[in-house]
Amino acid sequence: MAGQNARLNVVPTVTMLGVMKARLVGATRGHALLKKKSDALTVQFRALLKKIVTAKESMGDMMKTSSFALTEVKYVAGENVKHVVLENVKEATLKVRSRQENIAGVKLPKFDHFSEGETKNDLTGLARGGQQVQACRVAYVKAIEVLVELASLQTSFLTLDEAIKTTNRRVNALENVVKPKIENTISYIKGELDELEREDFFRLKKIQGYKRREVERQAANAKAFAEEMVLEKISMQRGISINAARNILDGGAERDADIIF
Repeated sequence: MAGQNARLNVVPTVTMLGVMKARLVGATRGHALLKKKSDALTVQFRALLKKIVTAKESMGDMMKTSSFALTEVKYVAGENVKHVVLENVKEATLKVRSRQENIAGVKLPKFDHFSEGETKNDLTGLARGGQQVQACRVAYVKAIEVLVELASLQTSFLTLDEAIKTTNRRVNALENVVKPKIENTISYIKGELDELEREDFFRLKKIQGYKRREVERQAANAKAFAEEMVLEKISMQRGISINAARNILDGGAERDADIIF
């Protein structure tokens, strides 16, 4: 897995260890938040998918009903009814507006339909087929409403799908790259600090041993000097100098030159 043996290039100090621990805490919190965000987006994604399936099924029924109603109008009122309707309509009464909905920090586009103005084709088909014309209009209005809803769901579906992919990539990056790298860096810094601590401890032990041996040597020298001074005092009381006796003994150790008769 990527990031198992990798680490950041840092100086192993206590300060850097604290920085790495803080970064690990931030990465852990970020991973948890992104994981929750991914779960929330996934739930919303599945709900949108169900709504899209239902809307598509309704769309098929609505389009079939509206097409059949248009066929009835043409049969009853004649083929020229289309031109009559177009002449009476100057501006669309059913309009669409867009808005944004915030889902876990992701802005999803939404489309809403609304009616504006009055219908100007009340007298269309007055001679014949007026009822079928109104029924056809109602059927197509319902079909447009379902179509707008389906367009809103499809757009939100695509936006949500892209947001889920991006969030999952970030979650995987934090889980498999960033956090292991920081953890490896923390382990490296701890190991280096422990090694430095062991070296300092060994150095202190060596220094203490040297100081102890030096104190013992000085104490031994002082003891030997004190004993020598005591002996010198005793010998002086007896009229014999220890140093003189030592010089005689040292001189007697030297051999005289051979005498040839």
